Amino acid sequence: MAEGDSIFRLAARLDAATAGAVIARSDVRHPRFAGADLAGEEITGWVPRGKHLLARTAGGWTVHSHLRMSGRWSVLRPGRRLPRAVAADLRIALHLVDGRTLAGIGLPVLAVLPTRDEHTVVGHLGPDLLGDTFDGDAALARLRADPGRAVLAALLDQRVVAGLGNMWAQELLFLERISPWRECSAVSDPGALLGRGRALLRDAVVRNPAQNTTGRVRPRHFVYGRYRRPCLRCGTAVAFAAPERTPHGRETWWCPRCQR
Repeated sequence: MAEGDSIFRLAARLDAATAGAVIARSDVRHPRFAGADLAGEEITGWVPRGKHLLARTAGGWTVHSHLRMSGRWSVLRPGRRLPRAVAADLRIALHLVDGRTLAGIGLPVLAVLPTRDEHTVVGHLGPDLLGDTFDGDAALARLRADPGRAVLAALLDQRVVAGLGNMWAQELLFLERISPWRECSAVSDPGALLGRGRALLRDAVVRNPAQNTTGRVRPRHFVYGRYRRPCLRCGTAVAFAAPERTPHGRETWWCPRCQR
């Protein structure tokens, strides 16, 4: 699943490529929004919000998408078409006046709505770790709202804080020597935890698009995806819990010694 830094970089690329472009016609393949007509609209920009992506127009419309595991956006040059196998997964096409096409492919979440109503699709999100106006106090308050909750589950809950996915959250807890099962109330410095998470994501945007947490060619991660392999810090075999054994329903890796 695309994490917050990936969406941030994608928004920047799409913004640089298409901000100011005018839509000649639109094709929305979604039963609820199939009647949406964005012809004549100027794209004013692409805005990331946690793992969500918002494309706004001058006329007050927003195309909202969430990539999850399968979605992507492509900019097709004039005269180019999607391969037939890929075209079957087309969810939205914005044909631009300059001949290019913005194609949203395999998008599991898609909406076309007035920009004034964006709160209906992203208003539930917690403070965005990559946001310029990140509110650390509000994020702390949300993290502490359920003191008995496991800290990994809280970090993955986008209503608490937006932008961390499974990989970043688990690598962050390893770096901070915190067990994924530790209750939020037992985290000694949650502010520092959130601060490091913000720093990791910002670094990934600027310098580390490969999301390499170890600084090595191999392995790229300390615990994520490394079940039974030796911890790079202490040599203990990395532990693993399947999604059905976790309160957050996600695959989980940790070092039993470093993250007691």
